[in-house]
Amino acid sequence: MSELKQEFDAVMAQLTAQGAPYELAGDDSSGHYYKQAPANLVEAFAVARQHGDREFLVYEGERRSFNDLMDEADAIGAALQARGIAPGDRVALAMRNYPEWMAAFIGVTAIGAVVVPVNSWGQPAEIAYTVQDAGARLVFCDQQRYDGVAELLNAEGIEAIIARPSSASDPLGLAAFVADFQDVTPAAVDIAGDDLAMIMYTSGTSGKPKGAASTHRAICQALYNMECAAIAAAMTNGELIGAMLERGFEPTSLLAVPLFHVSGCHAQFLANLRGGRRIVMMYKWDVDKALEYIENERITTIAAAPAMMLDLLESPGFADADTSSLFSVGIGGAATPPKVAKLLAQQLPQNFSGTGWGMTETNAQGASLTGKAFSSKPGSAGFPHPIVDIQICDENGDALPKGQTGEIWVRSCTNIREYWHRPEVNAEEFRDGWLKTGDIGYLDDDGFLFLADRAKDMIIRGGENIYPIEIENELLELDAVKEVAAIGLPHERLGEEVAVVVHLHRGQSLDEDALLAFARDRLAGYKVPTRVFFSEQELPRNATNKILKRELKAGILAAL
Repeated sequence: MSELKQEFDAVMAQLTAQGAPYELAGDDSSGHYYKQAPANLVEAFAVARQHGDREFLVYEGERRSFNDLMDEADAIGAALQARGIAPGDRVALAMRNYPEWMAAFIGVTAIGAVVVPVNSWGQPAEIAYTVQDAGARLVFCDQQRYDGVAELLNAEGIEAIIARPSSASDPLGLAAFVADFQDVTPAAVDIAGDDLAMIMYTSGTSGKPKGAASTHRAICQALYNMECAAIAAAMTNGELIGAMLERGFEPTSLLAVPLFHVSGCHAQFLANLRGGRRIVMMYKWDVDKALEYIENERITTIAAAPAMMLDLLESPGFADADTSSLFSVGIGGAATPPKVAKLLAQQLPQNFSGTGWGMTETNAQGASLTGKAFSSKPGSAGFPHPIVDIQICDENGDALPKGQTGEIWVRSCTNIREYWHRPEVNAEEFRDGWLKTGDIGYLDDDGFLFLADRAKDMIIRGGENIYPIEIENELLELDAVKEVAAIGLPHERLGEEVAVVVHLHRGQSLDEDALLAFARDRLAGYKVPTRVFFSEQELPRNATNKILKRELKAGILAAL
């Protein structure tokens, strides 16, 4: 066992021991949970009120305290109850990153209703599908989303409330909705841990998105687990934490990912709400705006997808911006390319950064590593969390030994209860408390998790399994390459052949021969692409910054 693993195990044993703040209950046969975690989200949110009038949220020049947000949430909760919204009713949030999104999330869940975050990057038909599939009774929209789905909502009798309407006097506006409920506290309701709190729809990179239905208990356990993991990381990185504290900047997170995804909602909004930390929120990702916020608001932490980190660290403006406050970079949503770690070491030589793996279906929990573990174990997604059991399985669902690559199955108290109204999918993807994730990876001898790819993205060439991420990570090392996606195209003899779609940095040039020569030096022969496509446009991505390979592949096949 490595020294790194021994140190981590010792710290976790201390934090989770009997009588400790993060004491574990349960057993090895059915999984563990935190004994002292909040029972429901009302309990989880209560700590936010203790932070009072301290600044919590900065958004486009607006500033809100913890009390401001909680008071707005109370008004929304009381207004919903007056409209007849009861425990178990679904209420959708169809808007981009706004402060009102946060207030509505708290207000809806605090009265026992079920919040349905909607992917606001979607087309009106996609938004309408989510609202209908969830059976939402009411939708909080921004003006753009409302304009796209108003006709459908009216036809279905679904009430809409507009945050920041074009006209401040709009009777459907949020201000009018809560006008009679300022300083009103919603009536208390009984909320059990196993009651549904949220239906968050999956990204839908292929097919219709599925509603991942989570209980209050699952989300509360996830929040408590993030706190435990953060303390463990601090305890195993004393020197780095000391250096961070010496800088004297107030902990401030840049929220640059969508709130309708677990990385924005759970790992940033809810974690900082409970932790008393300030958030600077972006309407959407913009690297120049991000650098401006880092300098002017003294951002200490950013958590984002690898592609966003590459944007930031490779930006020509990075060297000119004052980034002295920035100390922690969290990378999630996909396996971390080695190039990101290299750039971090160059641009932020002393940093308390990390990565992890989790899913919508696990409420963002799974594995993580931070600080010296991040630099000592390149390519790893981290240690499995204390309340998460990970098993690598073959195509039949049978466990594989350490070191062998297969599909990741996970068992945890943070797992979703079900896919909403999808009994056939539930029967296929849940087994004896375990969830089939669709992600491919392996556990090394120390139990570190390494990700390979998504099962559906794997290329099978002449019977050989090829993981696109391996090809992509190598080609990203080319200075000219900004984005790359490896996909499988039909091949008469081999079944599939390897193709890559490449988007270059502005002003850079690269030809196919040079790219293939580089690939041949780095990759086994059967992994070297046989088709290369250069795209002048940025590659299409979903809201979680994953490249839409299905869309790329369809476009190429249509043009061939």
